[in-house]
Amino acid sequence: MRIRDVLMTALISLIAGAAVGTVVTLYNVLVTTGEKVSVDAYAAIYAMPYLIPVLLAALLLASVLIGTVVRFVPMARGSGVPQAEGAARGLFRLRPFAVLCTTFAASLSAVFLGMSAGAEGPSVLMGACLGESAATLSSADSSRRRTLVSAAAGAGLATAFNAPLTGVLFSVEEASRKFSPAIALSSLCSVVSALAVRGGLRTLISLIDPSVVPFAPTFTAFELNALSSVGEVFAALGLAIAAAAVAALFGFVFYHGIFAARGALSRIRLFKGAGVRLVPFALACAFGMLSPLAMGGGHSLIQSVGTLGGTAAMTSSLRFASPLAVTLLVLLLDKSVATACNMGAGVPCGAFVPMLAAGACFGALLSCALTAAGLPAVYSDLIVWVCIAAFFTAVVRAPVTSVVMVFELTGSYNFAVILPVAAAAAVAYVISSALRMRPVYDCLLVPFVAPEFHKILL
Repeated sequence: MRIRDVLMTALISLIAGAAVGTVVTLYNVLVTTGEKVSVDAYAAIYAMPYLIPVLLAALLLASVLIGTVVRFVPMARGSGVPQAEGAARGLFRLRPFAVLCTTFAASLSAVFLGMSAGAEGPSVLMGACLGESAATLSSADSSRRRTLVSAAAGAGLATAFNAPLTGVLFSVEEASRKFSPAIALSSLCSVVSALAVRGGLRTLISLIDPSVVPFAPTFTAFELNALSSVGEVFAALGLAIAAAAVAALFGFVFYHGIFAARGALSRIRLFKGAGVRLVPFALACAFGMLSPLAMGGGHSLIQSVGTLGGTAAMTSSLRFASPLAVTLLVLLLDKSVATACNMGAGVPCGAFVPMLAAGACFGALLSCALTAAGLPAVYSDLIVWVCIAAFFTAVVRAPVTSVVMVFELTGSYNFAVILPVAAAAAVAYVISSALRMRPVYDCLLVPFVAPEFHKILL
């Protein structure tokens, strides 16, 4: 690259990142508010059961309205990540203003209505829209346009998670699917600029940010190098690999559940197809009545499965008293079914954190079973970390991003366990390849692209 091109790419990326930081930060502030409002509203309705039909009617009406809106702006359907990836690879161009506004309003409505809806997918799509706008305003060529869209999408994820490395790796490994100095430079500039703006806005409006180190207080610091013998080290690695294999198989079931849900829900023809989202919204009512942890993205659910103070909260997280294992099983089914249906129906809400929450809940359930069988409790959080990485890798097929995300999202930066977590991601990737699982976002991208690109994705 010429020095002029380098400087221009860096400057445009910094400006795009600042825009992403502004929009996505405000969006996530509203999402946090929406999650609190919905939890309080569902608790009040649970105390007055005669209002449940009113809630159900409101959800069904909202499903039709949102379904009608996304018929006119189809790029706003679903989690948003597939569309961002398609634009980053040059498969199509986004309509930035229409897609950004529709995604912002529709996904935020889903959060306020108490759905299992994350903020990260819409944040990625809105970032991609702002990258597209920056490319258009700067008259960028096709190569620089793809670079800017990829970088801004990663900045959207980094801003939502407050996870800079995850954002950069997402741009390279998941969005653009290739590495180049231009993509690396643009991603770094966009992420740094976006997070700087995020920090300033959070300070300006005096919000207590729950996602700075979201799960650190509840996870122990497992030290692989503190084990007393080589045999114990290999035993820990063997445990991680075995847990990863089981989590990858659960990912296989979840993966096919998404497409089974899509096939079943596509047969609903009510309101010219807008009624396809009736089932996910009805499930939101049922699951929200069961537990507040089934609502929202899943940050609270991931936090609650940590062994430092989380177990006591888990036992009382359902509306009815139940043993820990039953609670974990119910929440796992709730989160998995709701997320699969949302993705299958194309509900405009994020699935990134809900998938991570499902992986964490599966890991906690597996840990509970192994602990009952005699496994020392010190391994509990390690199993959760391993299952998050393995489950996400199996479904999304982004192993490097999965490994880094575990450390940034748990806030531990406990690099002593990077070996078992990396081994788990590798095992999950091999298993998903053997089972012929395509990256789920590539499969969900297919309806958005022209038929000649289907062979590339499938």
